[in-house]
Amino acid sequence: MRLLLTFAPLFLSVILLQLSSGGVGPLDALVGLAQGFTPGEVGILGSAHFLGFFLGCWWAPRLMGTVGHARAYASCTALGAIGLAAHVLVADPWAWTIFRIASGVCIAGCYTVIEAWLQAAVTNETRGRAMGTYRVVDVSASFAAQFMIGALANLEVYIAYNLLTIFCCASILPLAVSRQVQPVAGGALRLWPRLGWACSPLATIAVVVSAISGASFRMVGPIYGSEVGLAADQIGVFLATYVAGGALAQYPAGWLADRFDRRSVLIGLSAASVVSCALTVGMAGSGWLGVMAGAALFGVTTVPIYSVATAHAHDFCADGDRVELSAAMMFFYAVGAIAAPWSTSALIAAFGPSSLFVVISLAHVALIGFGLFRRRARPAPGARTRYVWAPRTSFWIGRLTGRERQRDPGD
Repeated sequence: MRLLLTFAPLFLSVILLQLSSGGVGPLDALVGLAQGFTPGEVGILGSAHFLGFFLGCWWAPRLMGTVGHARAYASCTALGAIGLAAHVLVADPWAWTIFRIASGVCIAGCYTVIEAWLQAAVTNETRGRAMGTYRVVDVSASFAAQFMIGALANLEVYIAYNLLTIFCCASILPLAVSRQVQPVAGGALRLWPRLGWACSPLATIAVVVSAISGASFRMVGPIYGSEVGLAADQIGVFLATYVAGGALAQYPAGWLADRFDRRSVLIGLSAASVVSCALTVGMAGSGWLGVMAGAALFGVTTVPIYSVATAHAHDFCADGDRVELSAAMMFFYAVGAIAAPWSTSALIAAFGPSSLFVVISLAHVALIGFGLFRRRARPAPGARTRYVWAPRTSFWIGRLTGRERQRDPGD
């Protein structure tokens, strides 16, 4: 309880931020389609979000070093609020692309500040409990945000975006009125993408495939849902079911990843992902319950891949490079996430909704083939790091999870 009270301002900011950011992507898709945007243009909005996210991950640590944590958070939140509120001024996909870049910068910047603040406040004794609570709060708020989508879509457009803007602005308040001392800003992280490939080519490719799966589903999933006949409120449940499935799968995936060759676990998850894609497409005509079951299964099989991949990469990483490796994995995830929404939405426009899962299946088939190749390239490591459920929130997350990754003795 004391830990929860200590970090309550940070956790409350996370909740409000998620309620804002978790609703804007699906709302943009639903409102954009209603206003005549093509599926390709809606996909560009999702890609723009991840472009802004990458820029925010790079810029926020430097901003913290210049103006401090609180002012950096306020600056990023103001940028996000402007991007949200501006949606009601013009109904143009290219203008909305700029607005979504601003929202992406906001999300990455705010998470960077929150995670840096947590890093400065935790000790080795409280790190595990703080990270566990942080993950529960973040996922729970993301889950709740999906259920807002149906209600938002039934409101006037300006009211819906104003509500998201209010949540975004409100996330400043817990940190602004907190009596906690603002931490001293640490140095900016070195972004060294080559380190990811040097440690594990398989983990690098797996992270990109994870981005293709997750970013496509989160940003283009509303298009798929509307194409297969889901109502706006059902699309919210559709996305929430995916989030819930992914969260529940982390524990069994972690158990497997800590006891078996992680390359085999990645191959198994990708094979299961191909099956889940086929089942999701097959159950699209069996009513909304079948579509929801497909979404849950898709989340179970695809979401844990990022954490298993990063754990595998850390098995080959020196202790002094763990923070930079986490940032490198986030970089490759951002690369895949920037490209995926636009390309998959364009394919949906050309070939129909099932093409979303065809593309994702092909990516996982490629990962299976590469994983089988890498199994022959070198033996499994004798000592492995602990599995850590790695959030894809900011480059700074590596500093929070780095000390959780202690090496276990080999089998």
